[in-house]
Amino acid sequence: MKRSKLFLFQILLFISSVSFSQNTLSISNTFELINQFHPIAKQAGLKIDLSKASLLSTRGAFDPAFYVANDQKTFDGKNYFFYSNPELKIPTWYGIEIKGGLENNYGDKLSGENTFGKSSYVGISIPLLKDLIIDKRRSDLAQSKILVSLTQEERQLVVNDLYLDGASSFWSWTYAYQKQKLFTEVLDKTKNRLEFIKQSYQAGDRAAIDTVEGVVQYQNILNLQTQAWADLIEEQSKLSNFLWDQNELPYELNESIQPDSSWMKADIDAFAVPALLSVIEEANQIHPKLKMLAFKSDILQIDKLYKTQNLLPTLRVNYNFLNKGYEFSNPLNTALYNNNYKAGLQFGLPLFLRQARGDLKQAKIKIEQQDLEIGQTRLEIENKIKTYYAALSAFRNQYKINLKSIENTKRLLDVELERFEIGESSLFLVNNREIRYIEVVLKGYELKTKFFKTLIALNWAKGSIL
Repeated sequence: MKRSKLFLFQILLFISSVSFSQNTLSISNTFELINQFHPIAKQAGLKIDLSKASLLSTRGAFDPAFYVANDQKTFDGKNYFFYSNPELKIPTWYGIEIKGGLENNYGDKLSGENTFGKSSYVGISIPLLKDLIIDKRRSDLAQSKILVSLTQEERQLVVNDLYLDGASSFWSWTYAYQKQKLFTEVLDKTKNRLEFIKQSYQAGDRAAIDTVEGVVQYQNILNLQTQAWADLIEEQSKLSNFLWDQNELPYELNESIQPDSSWMKADIDAFAVPALLSVIEEANQIHPKLKMLAFKSDILQIDKLYKTQNLLPTLRVNYNFLNKGYEFSNPLNTALYNNNYKAGLQFGLPLFLRQARGDLKQAKIKIEQQDLEIGQTRLEIENKIKTYYAALSAFRNQYKINLKSIENTKRLLDVELERFEIGESSLFLVNNREIRYIEVVLKGYELKTKFFKTLIALNWAKGSIL
């Protein structure tokens, strides 16, 4: 795990987090802005708040409740009855309900089952078969707790996708910036060379055709630099889609904001990528999608347990300790010695159990479907990791080869320029050497960009970019 964490943050060791006030934007700063202010990330966070609110609502099923029942009847001057019954009910986790209350009953036509005058009681109701292990309230509460964890992983999955897209856009913008910068530098050198050729022609040291050759090269580089500038504006706009501020307003990048140049100094050969099997193993443990599916399986297992309980018959014992008057100094002792109680037994069983058996069968099928989805998802994640892992190695090897190509083409260009200055080479050969050098340098930028994109994508496939 520690190796993977080091691997995860290697890219951020080279690229420091800086703010817009420094006119520099880094990849870590981009991640921070996405996580804190992107509307989609904030929406995913609201889902967590919603699940917590649902959990609070579900806990309400276990809240004590106070009831007051009053009923009276008078007719033709007669007081038929007056019933008063304030009662407190306390549900508990194991399906046991405790209740206590007061009664005040009087009247000329009072029902025989009601105790005349003032009395008090403390009662208990206990399930013995169905609802003993789990009931609807406990099932809903357990599922709501899991749902909070599930939505947290769901948010992480959403944010990881935003990180991946944002990082890809960031590196494309960085590449476009470096390309435009390269063509601007080359354009200045080409312009200076053209001025040198014009002066040499006026002095009679160069042929007129050399000035034409110089102008063509300058125009060619100018076109490439103009296109590079257009590409930079396009990538700048794409990256702006991921940048928001604390006021929920989009942040528009402009020419004054530059990508962090630390990536140019980064040696991608120094990035120690852990073994493939360790990356796959960690993905199986931390990937948000796999954890989401595991939480869904837990919810289905709870539902299955509840549906299994519904196969059992209802058997519930009710017992109330009764006491005369409102004295609660020792109501239990008084009730036992005076044999004052009210007891009952409730039993029920559907004859065919078709609904319970059908519900249980559906619950089992859903679990089987979930297991198949987990296996398929795990395979897809593993294949993505293998793909990005292979690409990462390929880009690194290509970049190492490209570094040698840059060194060699630069040497050839420098030699050709020296020969041209002493009149032993043509401007045509210098221009060709220069174009080839530009192509190799741009290829290096491209490979480095692809390496960083793939590095982020590999962490994304593993399930944890930050």
